[in-house]
Amino acid sequence: MRGQTNKAILENALQRNLRKTMTDAERLLWQALRGRQMAGYKFRRQHPFDDFILDFVCMGMKLVVEVDGGQHGGQMEADAARTDKLAKAGFRVLRFWNNEVFGNLEAVKEKIWMVLREIDETHPHPNPLLEGEGAHEAVLVGGLMKTHPHPRPLLEGEGAHEAVLARRN
Repeated sequence: MRGQTNKAILENALQRNLRKTMTDAERLLWQALRGRQMAGYKFRRQHPFDDFILDFVCMGMKLVVEVDGGQHGGQMEADAARTDKLAKAGFRVLRFWNNEVFGNLEAVKEKIWMVLREIDETHPHPNPLLEGEGAHEAVLVGGLMKTHPHPRPLLEGEGAHEAVLARRN
C-alpha cells in the first residue's frame, strides 16, 4: 500500500535491515509462511506500514502476524496502541511469543490457518464460483488447476471428503 508509510522508514531502508537481521523465531516462522505455503496466501516479511514495520503481513486478507521476544514484555502498552491503530486501518493482528514459535510451531501455523480461513469466509470472493464449478479451493497455475494444500497434512480419518475431491482433479 503506497503512500501510507512513514517516509523516514523508507528513506533509511529500515525494513531491509530488519529482513537481514531477523530473529531466529521470525526466521523459523518465515520458512512456514513464505512462497504461498500457507494455502496459497501471500505473506510479506518486515513490511512497512504507517509508522511501523510489520513482522509478517498477508495484505490480501489484512492479517498481521507479530513475533514478540522478551523485549516486548516491557512495552505492552505500546504494542496495544500499535494493534489498535492497525485494527482501525482494517487489519487483524495475531501475536505470538518467541517460545510459542520455537516450542509449538505447528500450533502457531494452525492458528494462522484458522484465522485466514475465518477472514476468507467473511469477505466475499470478488469472482465467486458459479453453482457446480467446484466444491474445493483451487488456483490456476500454468493453465492447470492446483488445489491448495492444508498447512498440516491430514491425518488418517480426517477430511476424507476433501481427499476424494482432490483425487478427482
